Amino acid sequence: MSKRMPKALYKAELKALQARLVDMQAWVQATGARIVVIFEGRDAAGKGSTIKRVSEYLNPRVTRIVALPTPTERDKTTWYFQRYVAHLPAAGEIVLMDRSWYNRAGVEHVMGYCTSAEYHRFLHQAPIFERMLVEDGIILLKYWFSVSDIEQERRFHDRANDPMRRWKLSPNDVSSITKWEDYSRAKDTMFVHTDIPESPWFEVDNEDKRRGRVNMIAHLLSRIPSEPVSRENIVIPERPASGGYERPPKDESNEIPDYAATVAARAGDTA
Repeated sequence: MSKRMPKALYKAELKALQARLVDMQAWVQATGARIVVIFEGRDAAGKGSTIKRVSEYLNPRVTRIVALPTPTERDKTTWYFQRYVAHLPAAGEIVLMDRSWYNRAGVEHVMGYCTSAEYHRFLHQAPIFERMLVEDGIILLKYWFSVSDIEQERRFHDRANDPMRRWKLSPNDVSSITKWEDYSRAKDTMFVHTDIPESPWFEVDNEDKRRGRVNMIAHLLSRIPSEPVSRENIVIPERPASGGYERPPKDESNEIPDYAATVAARAGDTA
């Protein structure tokens, strides 16, 4: 990857791509399309921040982010794909999966959270499952976010030293430093079994997050066969004349304190 994308250029292009995402969402609603986008990759590779940029201006009633927690004891007794099926889109919906059923081929396998039989069963069933989704009309896109070991470690240190982002750093994340090659082998094996014509993997070089986000969103848009959708103009009506309504006295309501005024006064005192 070349040098870091200039911030001004990145912000301008990102805003243009986000506008196209809004248009694409309108097409999804109008046509009843169903879209699933899977975000997988190394820990701290920038999946979450990219999802945030993809969904920033989209309607949350149409575009949902799915980030499932650790399986419950009941989940562990069901068919592995069962809890993911419940989150698949209906007509006119987009689902962005922040990690997915590929947990089994990655962290579960590397960390020993599944048996060898469960792991190999997954590698066999995943392509079958995905072919069924695509055959039923779902547009399935799978993105793998890559980052170097040096950059990953730098991001880990940034998170560890940032109280606002420390929650992003789990014990499993930290252990990925010592299991770098194990995760690399797991990813290679996963690709061998699941990089199929019906739902291929697309790799995102996310060493530079700005460039990676722009590249990923542009590619996503190129894979959706959306067309411009005409939308009705929204006419804002004139407000009618007052009918005599009077608002109750403000001192009878539980209005929150003006904290902003306190902040402004404090800033004035220290200026």
